[in-house]
Amino acid sequence: MSGSVSRRTALRGLAVAAVAAGAAALPVASTTRRALADDFLRGQSPLLFHSPPLTPFRDELPRLPLISGTEISLDAHSSTHAFHADLRPGPTFGYGQCDYLGPTIESQTGQPWTLKYSNTTVGNPLAADVDTSLHGMSEIDRTMTPTALHLHGAITEPASDGHSEMLVRPGESMTHNFSGLNDAAGLWYHDHAMSMTRINVYAGLLGMNLVRDRWDTGTSDNALGLPSGEFELPLVLQEKIMNPDGSMSIRSNITVPQGKWEGGGTGDVGVVNGKIWPTMEVARGMYRLRVVNAGSYSVWNLFFTNRLRFWVIGNDGGLLDAPVEATSIRLAPAERVDILVDFGAVEPGALIELLNDEPPPAQAASLGAVPMPLFCQFRVASAAGFRGGMPSLLRGGKGQPDVLPPLPTATFTRTVTVNQPSGGLNLDMTLMNLNNLRYSDPDIEMPKQGTVEVWNIVNTTVEPHPIHLHLAHFRTLGRIPIDLAAYQRDFPRPTFGTKWAPPVEKFLTGPSVPPATWEAGWKDTVNTYPGTVTQILVRFPTADELGFDPDATFAGPAGHHGGEHGGHDMGGSSELQGYMWHCHMLDHEDHEMMLRYRTVAP
Repeated sequence: MSGSVSRRTALRGLAVAAVAAGAAALPVASTTRRALADDFLRGQSPLLFHSPPLTPFRDELPRLPLISGTEISLDAHSSTHAFHADLRPGPTFGYGQCDYLGPTIESQTGQPWTLKYSNTTVGNPLAADVDTSLHGMSEIDRTMTPTALHLHGAITEPASDGHSEMLVRPGESMTHNFSGLNDAAGLWYHDHAMSMTRINVYAGLLGMNLVRDRWDTGTSDNALGLPSGEFELPLVLQEKIMNPDGSMSIRSNITVPQGKWEGGGTGDVGVVNGKIWPTMEVARGMYRLRVVNAGSYSVWNLFFTNRLRFWVIGNDGGLLDAPVEATSIRLAPAERVDILVDFGAVEPGALIELLNDEPPPAQAASLGAVPMPLFCQFRVASAAGFRGGMPSLLRGGKGQPDVLPPLPTATFTRTVTVNQPSGGLNLDMTLMNLNNLRYSDPDIEMPKQGTVEVWNIVNTTVEPHPIHLHLAHFRTLGRIPIDLAAYQRDFPRPTFGTKWAPPVEKFLTGPSVPPATWEAGWKDTVNTYPGTVTQILVRFPTADELGFDPDATFAGPAGHHGGEHGGHDMGGSSELQGYMWHCHMLDHEDHEMMLRYRTVAP
């Protein structure tokens, strides 16, 4: 036991130091990873709740159902699901025919489609964990679960955005109209209800949307020569803590009472497509893996056994110009990555694991959390698989989409700040926010339609924060270190509720570190590192380009206005305007790290 504790203590110190310095994740040696995995299996995670000992690779990796069409109906419903062969089924939420998660939806570029979304849930699997002190919450939310379906990464009219105040309660429904304006890409849909996102997503309300076009058709004759059918595999990655009775636990911090917001909880078992540490037989050939970090809090540094190389061919917004070779990739919550891995490069009988060695964010690391090291296993069979080869180009060649456009010249620079000023590693971070503002504060960003802006996203915290913009896609320019002590000394933070986003230029302490090559394409979520200014380049589309007014005022569903502290009002209606930008650590967006923004006519 003492050896395990010393290993964890050493790694915990390394994690805190690396994250506080804004450094990239440091790799964990194979022997250390195995030791950590053994600790998890014995349930020895210090100071944290933990799952019962579970044997990896007892379950086959599920393939989620695939649906398509221009008129789709999905309901969010209550169900039960067994996450592991040695656990009984526990209460969950699911979409459509799934008892946990939702089907993968295929849609087509240029083809509008509708999704009728209904809420038929009864109660909530995590009702005891609902914090009624958060923005807009009340006791009724434990039993009448508010939901809001958001198609993450979609270019969508305001009335179908899945805004956090567009709540649908049990017995109600809403129809979203999706424009089909997205390029071929891997999007995902998930619940986005105000102050309930972490609860509802953890309970199961999420799924993937694969957008196809005439080049990336998803069929075997696609013009890009990419694996398809059985050789294309969506992977929804999560981490959880399980209870011995098969139910889920969203609690990771024993010092926070049940029913109170924790600020960010890690898990000790990896979950892929709804199963804990599953295994899958694969043929000897190329596979296309469509991966989403659907976790609540953790950033993962993903790699395969023996650092087996793979190729990144796309990210949030679609395909890159050409494949990018890699042996690991750092994926924050809500980020997606499209990769090719050649299981024909290893011998039949090889066991290839999808692994993680990223230190947990600083708050969790300070409590003793260590990297959750394992997601799933692939068993390489002797049968031949997809042999189409690795494409040299994905854009710009004959019969391919156009190359990514050159970066346009910005006409405006906007500074925004990411803050949690009440204590760094302290457990009570009640002032988590963007720009020092509450969600309900009226001082919001108002970029003009048609303008190109640089956003300087200043992360003043000791943790990474993935920042997501609704509606607009962007390109990542780089990350620049900043002297935070001088920045905050020269510009003291005012009273909470007053905007604080001072200019950063004279506090930058080094050159811009360019994004990883795989980040070169269109993004909707960017991981901002501690003590850095992350620069993104974003163009806000116009009404003429979109075919709808992105600044339209629209009525929220009757009876669902989220008051600041008085609960979701059950009478009247609300007017919602614009979109949102927020941290996509779900615990964080549920507690004031989310703001509205409007795109105004020029």
